[in-house]
Amino acid sequence: MNERLVQFLKEHQIHEVECVIPDMTGVARGKIVPRNLFLAEDTMKMSKAALMLTVNGEFADYERFAGANDPDMVCVPDANTIRMVPWAIEQVAVVIHDCQDFDGRHVGISPRAVLRKVLKLYENKGWRPVVAPEMEFYLIAQNSNPHEPLRPPVGRAGRTEVGRQSFSIDAVNDFDPFFQELSTFCEAANLGVETLIHEVGAGQMEINFSHGDALDLADRVFLFKRAVRETAYRHKIFATFMAKPMENEPGSAMHIHQSIVDIQSGENIFSNADGTASQLFFSHIAGMQKYLPQAMPMFAPYVNSYRRLSRHTAAPINVRWGYDNRTCGIRIPNSGPAARRLENRVPGVDVNPYLAMAATLACGYLGMVEKLQPSEPMSDSAYSLDYELPRSLEDAVELMQACEALQEVLGTEFVEAFCNVKEKEFETFNRGITAWEREHLQLHV
Repeated sequence: MNERLVQFLKEHQIHEVECVIPDMTGVARGKIVPRNLFLAEDTMKMSKAALMLTVNGEFADYERFAGANDPDMVCVPDANTIRMVPWAIEQVAVVIHDCQDFDGRHVGISPRAVLRKVLKLYENKGWRPVVAPEMEFYLIAQNSNPHEPLRPPVGRAGRTEVGRQSFSIDAVNDFDPFFQELSTFCEAANLGVETLIHEVGAGQMEINFSHGDALDLADRVFLFKRAVRETAYRHKIFATFMAKPMENEPGSAMHIHQSIVDIQSGENIFSNADGTASQLFFSHIAGMQKYLPQAMPMFAPYVNSYRRLSRHTAAPINVRWGYDNRTCGIRIPNSGPAARRLENRVPGVDVNPYLAMAATLACGYLGMVEKLQPSEPMSDSAYSLDYELPRSLEDAVELMQACEALQEVLGTEFVEAFCNVKEKEFETFNRGITAWEREHLQLHV
């Protein structure tokens, strides 16, 4: 057993350990085991089919990708991920595990393995990505009936938000007890959360993370979503990471800031020695322009995701880029040469963070190795331009399945398995009849 794990369990007098893996949808799957059993076993055995679960709990074609005999995989704890579960009644720790076959190789359809694969490609070039995600989410009133529209919760003033309170300090303070406890939980779990603001929508918030290693940030986002939901339950409200939870409110994104540093020198490869933007910087942008549409199922993984990506919803509908231009899918923030970076504004907050990180870095990587050139930057609004991103999950999956370059970077087996999960989810969704269909078609067609 790793000494760091042993020391953590001893220091914090841990009773139980949550042994978790992220599945394709970003849901935490795993087992809760007593401390002594965790120390004795070293690893956890779990059905490989768990990676093929859809968001609604159905199994996609697990026989094809996990094995017809429903075999186990070996889940190995990553000592760097051990943290407290601060909302637990007793002293409980959580450890994120890597999925391996019995020969020690990473399971190719595991989201964590996919991100590791992309990061290894960067490492082979002598590069290291640095990322910083921005997480938007809604606080909503508790709602046990999924057929009813969602609405903002009641704050300390005894009222719900009736208008949009962009950047309002008072609107955030309306939920002070929630945010104070969330802050305590995030600090106890060492999640590295920084800025909190009220976003545009009624009850919509945004929390930013400190920049760092892509795998570590994906781990933190994965755990952060659980922390937000658990905190909300304790305050008798809900928190949702749906991309478009309310009809007349803007959607929620997970913007990803990214730069690349040289491993040996630590210098930002997006800048030349004289401070100007490097060719690698422009090629990274061009790679995102070319491959973001093909990688869309990893940025917009559900039917609901595409409701956010529509005209006049403050979300990108194209792959234009511009300097400090939030109307573009790719924004270049004002920053000095050492901090030169770009912001991918396409992903919704409903993504699996491991896959969204892997996809955005894969697109940029392909641009750099293919030495692509971007379009001219946009200085005006890009909202009125034509759609350049897929309009539906069906179209997005077809594009991804046809992209050989992404399959090579992410792994052909993973792309096929991931698309299989998305197709299964769409098939299930398509069986349902919506309220819109009943309202407008029942008596009129």
